[in-house]
Amino acid sequence: MTIHRDLFIGGREVPAVSGRRAEDHNPWTGEVYATVAAGGAEDVRRAVAAADAAFADWAATGPAERRAVFLKAADILDSRGDDAATLMAQEAGGSRPWALFNVQLAAGMLREAAAAVTAPRGEVLTPQDDGTLSLAVREPVGVVAAFAPWNAPVILGTRAVAAPLAAGNAVVVKPSEDAPLACGYFVADVLREAGLPDGVLNVVSNAREDAAEVAEALVDEPAVRAVNFTGSTNVGRRIGDLAAHRLKPAVLELGGKNSVVVLDDADVDHAVDAATFAAFMNAGQICMSADRILVHASLAQEFTEKFTAKVASLPQGGPGQPTTVIGPLVTTASAGRVAALIRDAVDRGAEVLTGGGAPEGAVHPATVLGGVAPGMELYHGEAFGPLCALAAFADDDEAVALANDTDHGLTCGILTENATHGLAVARRIRTGIVHVGDQSVADEPQVPFGGFKASGYGRFGGRWGIEAFSNTRWVTVATRHPHYPF
Repeated sequence: MTIHRDLFIGGREVPAVSGRRAEDHNPWTGEVYATVAAGGAEDVRRAVAAADAAFADWAATGPAERRAVFLKAADILDSRGDDAATLMAQEAGGSRPWALFNVQLAAGMLREAAAAVTAPRGEVLTPQDDGTLSLAVREPVGVVAAFAPWNAPVILGTRAVAAPLAAGNAVVVKPSEDAPLACGYFVADVLREAGLPDGVLNVVSNAREDAAEVAEALVDEPAVRAVNFTGSTNVGRRIGDLAAHRLKPAVLELGGKNSVVVLDDADVDHAVDAATFAAFMNAGQICMSADRILVHASLAQEFTEKFTAKVASLPQGGPGQPTTVIGPLVTTASAGRVAALIRDAVDRGAEVLTGGGAPEGAVHPATVLGGVAPGMELYHGEAFGPLCALAAFADDDEAVALANDTDHGLTCGILTENATHGLAVARRIRTGIVHVGDQSVADEPQVPFGGFKASGYGRFGGRWGIEAFSNTRWVTVATRHPHYPF
């Protein structure tokens, strides 16, 4: 049975002005799973107007009432694991364990948002005049434009809206064309059921060919005062340009070229397990996935033998199979792109250590390459699939140089049994996130999440997310009549 969803504007589902619809395909079967309204610029204007109309009342709603909405939404989401697993399998080929992790973390984000509602926001300043009370307070900005991606749809769909809403803003979210239900409508349904007032959260889906027009229209709307985008660096650059041109702050969490560094004092067996998880969880379709496994030369032979054997044993298949680790990528084109990266590297001298071969539909075998060097597209380009490159280094200086030899700077894992050694290396690697004694893939609701360089700027999570979607305002109260010179 095909699911049909219309735009969610002002608390109601309405068709696109054009009447057009877009198809949402199952990457495993290729069948149409759902159709959604294909919104355009006029629909964006309707959604922003609804958000703007709802903003003042939501911002003025008492903290206890707003907090209750987020806590109830978290409980509802916890009960919807089966629904999330179905959506993620059908839309993005996600496995059930991955979907349940999405639900768990997203529910945590909603609870963190509830806590943020009643957390202190501001400071009492020291004034020049002792007859003045001087305050720095944080206030909501208005309407926030949010762009939610497909790869961790429930997590990232929730993250796109939770902090802006908790800060007192209204939101218009544009979900990915590859998972509009899971990263847009599903999250909105949960919050609506929890009691979020009409118009505070609106969803505008679109056809793939209209993505640029819809994105530009959303950022361009005068009532939109802040933007957040999670996705590819190329698209993020365009969103950042649009926001900057209109003097609107943006949080951009973009691509990564992440490394797991195995130091000479690492436990090899643990390092093998950690690197395998980092490179191949969700078939490598995580912004934090490890594209590069860098191993000290003294451990390289043992690590390579054990790592390639473990990767070769990873089960692949459909998302509904409970043992599947390497499931379908989000589209057959994505699998073809991974295959093209491998062909380019091999043609230029790289070696297939395990995997390779042609994809079967949207499924590509887990692949490890050796000898990946500058000049190959994979050396600097993000794999975003079940593919990583293995390289050896002679000392810490070379490891740091290799890890930093990228335009990106999202996350890094440093595997060592010596935390002091690991921290010394970590401080030299230019990423927004680093994990000593662990691999590169991790997230928690209360932490500052984001990157440097081409991985974007700004931070989601905890108080940093609230600060990103609120204004700091200086307020003074004269406790006695001031003296004026004339």
